[in-house]
Amino acid sequence: MRRIREALRLHLQAGLSYCEVGRALKISKSVVGKYVSLARVACVDCAVAGELTDEELEARLYRPPVARSSHQLAPDFGAVHQELKRPGVTLMLLWEEYAGANPLAYKYTSFCVKYREFAKAQQRSMRQVHIAGEKLFVDYAGDTVPVVDASSGEITRAQIFVAVLGASNYTFACATPRQTTEDWIAAQVLALEFIGGAPKLIVPDQARALIKTPGRYDPEPGRAYEEFAQHYGCAVLPARPAHPRDKPKVEAAVLLVQRWILARLRNRRFFSLGELNKAIGLLLTDLNQRPFKRLPGCRRSAFEQLDAPVLRPLPVARFAISRWKCAKVNVDYHVEFDGHYYSVPHRLVGAKLDVRVTGPLLECFSANQRVASHPLTAVRGGFTTTPEHMPASHRAHLEWTPAKLIAWGERIGVSTAAVVSWQMTHRPHPEQGYRACLGLLALARKYSAPRLEAACTRAMAIRAPNLRSVTSILKCGLDSSPKPLGTADNPVVAHENVRGPDYYH
Repeated sequence: MRRIREALRLHLQAGLSYCEVGRALKISKSVVGKYVSLARVACVDCAVAGELTDEELEARLYRPPVARSSHQLAPDFGAVHQELKRPGVTLMLLWEEYAGANPLAYKYTSFCVKYREFAKAQQRSMRQVHIAGEKLFVDYAGDTVPVVDASSGEITRAQIFVAVLGASNYTFACATPRQTTEDWIAAQVLALEFIGGAPKLIVPDQARALIKTPGRYDPEPGRAYEEFAQHYGCAVLPARPAHPRDKPKVEAAVLLVQRWILARLRNRRFFSLGELNKAIGLLLTDLNQRPFKRLPGCRRSAFEQLDAPVLRPLPVARFAISRWKCAKVNVDYHVEFDGHYYSVPHRLVGAKLDVRVTGPLLECFSANQRVASHPLTAVRGGFTTTPEHMPASHRAHLEWTPAKLIAWGERIGVSTAAVVSWQMTHRPHPEQGYRACLGLLALARKYSAPRLEAACTRAMAIRAPNLRSVTSILKCGLDSSPKPLGTADNPVVAHENVRGPDYYH
């Protein structure tokens, strides 16, 4: 007040200009002008200013603020905070709606300042603005729940999966046996079915079961998780490693589930995963209907107002979880999966294929093209082979059977059929007989069928119906020689050193 009195004296009594008064009092000329204008409006001159106290002079110069009813002026910033989560909603739009029906409304600048003060009071860290239907945050809780096997008494620890929508905080939880890729994806499928739609983004942490190549800037999801996201039309945005503030919603939801669900189940004993999930579901309904402390409504009502209208509908078919593995094709044109071997086209020997198992079906892919499919089998060390995958020579070898070989011999002639039959019955192992018969087949192609029949006739006559004898007869041209003498034509030599043919039977 002293400076105001001095400014009035210098200007009104001494006749100094605003600039001169400002230089004398070390204030700007605009401030001097403001003081003079306030005094002129309040009819205060130098004499009057000298008679008044500081409080009285301030009351004369500065008018008291106009009292306005708070219920007509202040907006519901909690409702404003929720409305901002809707797509396309801005502070300018909300201020126009608020000011249009309120003549005592804040100006836009004051409205924004007061809203930011309200938002700042919600949390001290940087606030993430969550758009309705945009993000679903997923994670596993640190706490587990014991499940007792009723038959053996063995205790396993069930893992608790938690998912939460960013805009409405609508929360889902369920128990899974472990945290494998199948468990992660199956739990997320249940979460999407629980909320009844698909968001734009799913935000997990960089669990090895989901992320093939972890990284701070460009992590690569696993093949099965990528297929899951494509099936539901979502994108995957993994949080940075060791940065829980990238997904604060689910971190808070995990704490909430531990306190409001798992803590209430601490004294109960569960004998199956289904029983545990049923108990979690009942408490989950109560959790989503608990009123917010600072915001209007509850998680359920916020979900119905914000997220539910903008979520994309789910596909008609539920996602079928697949297992993927990269396998190299062995020299025998088979790939290994869980100890069993499955055939692929022989041209892919040495190549690396992607093997996918979906339910009872195993599929092999090369350059994203399916090249083979087989029923899945659990026989370790066994082989599943499709004839079409084999080279022509292997396939021909596989197709020969004893009956087929004997039929081929009969088409050549009686003697050839007799030689083939002898191979099948007199070899230590059938595979040896197959090879000998295939040798006869090669002789037929090389020397002609009539010559083979003649050679087999001679081999049977000399009691040497094997492949080596038939081959020797053909090489030496003995098949065209006169027929060897039969038993009746041979002279009988009576001698004590001649044992006769019966000796060898």
